[in-house]
Amino acid sequence: MKRTGKLVCLILALVLVLSLCACSSGKTAQSSVKTVTSGKLTMATNAQFPPYEFYEGDKIVGIDAEIAGAIASKLGLELVIEDMEFDSIITAVKTGKVDIGMAGMTVTDERKESVDFTESYATGVQVIIVADGSEIVSVDDLFAEGANHVIGVQRNTTGDLYCTWDIEDEGLGTVDRYSKGADAVQALKAGKVDCVVIDNEPAKAFVAEVEGLKILETEYALEDYAGAMSKDNQELYSAVNDALKALIADGTVQKIVDKYINAK
Repeated sequence: MKRTGKLVCLILALVLVLSLCACSSGKTAQSSVKTVTSGKLTMATNAQFPPYEFYEGDKIVGIDAEIAGAIASKLGLELVIEDMEFDSIITAVKTGKVDIGMAGMTVTDERKESVDFTESYATGVQVIIVADGSEIVSVDDLFAEGANHVIGVQRNTTGDLYCTWDIEDEGLGTVDRYSKGADAVQALKAGKVDCVVIDNEPAKAFVAEVEGLKILETEYALEDYAGAMSKDNQELYSAVNDALKALIADGTVQKIVDKYINAK
C-alpha cells in the first residue's frame, strides 16, 4: 500500500509538472512575439471605407477590423485600432508605430518596397461612379482621346495610382485627390469631378446614400487585399501570417467577408 501510494503521488506530481510546463510554454509563445505595445496588436486603418472599416457609434467595425480581431485572438493579443489618413498607414507600419496596416489595402510592387504583405484575404474591384445621365458609360470613355475628364479618387489608394498612371500621366485627363472616398463622392455630386474611381464595396455604400449616382457595369481593375507589415519584425510577420492562413483555411475569414458583403 505504501509503495502504491508513493507511486500515485509520483504520477500526480509528474502530471502537475507537465501541466505547468505546458502553461508556461503557451505564455512564452505569446509573449515572445514583439509588438509595438506588449500584449496588444496595433492595427492602422482609415475608417472611411465601408464595409472593410467604418464607425458604428464610437467603435470601428468591418471586415478588416474583425479579421484583425480574429488574428489577435489567435495570438493571445488584444486588438487596438488606430484611425488615420490612408496615406499615413504605410509610413506608420514602416516606422514601427503600428504592427499592421489593414484598410482594404491592395498589394502593389511599389508598396512592397516599403512593407511586407500578408496572405491575401479578399479580392477588390475598382469601379467607376458617375452621375445619372453622365456621358461616361464605360471604362473606355476615360481613355478616349480628347475626353479630358476630371476623376475623383481617395489620395494614395490604388484608384489614385491607376488613374495617375493610366490617365493623368498620359495626358488624357486630370485626377483630383481627396483624403476620404466620401469627399470624392460629394465632389461628384456637386459637379466638381466627372466620375470617381474607388473599390466596389464602399462604392455601393456611397451610391446607396447619395441620390443621383450609379456604378458603371464595367470594372476598372481587379486587385488583392492584404495586411501591410514591417520588414523589420519577421517573427511577428510570420506569427500573424500563419494565424491568417489558419483563419482562411477554417472558413473564418470567408464568414466575416460574407457577413458584411452579402448584407449590402
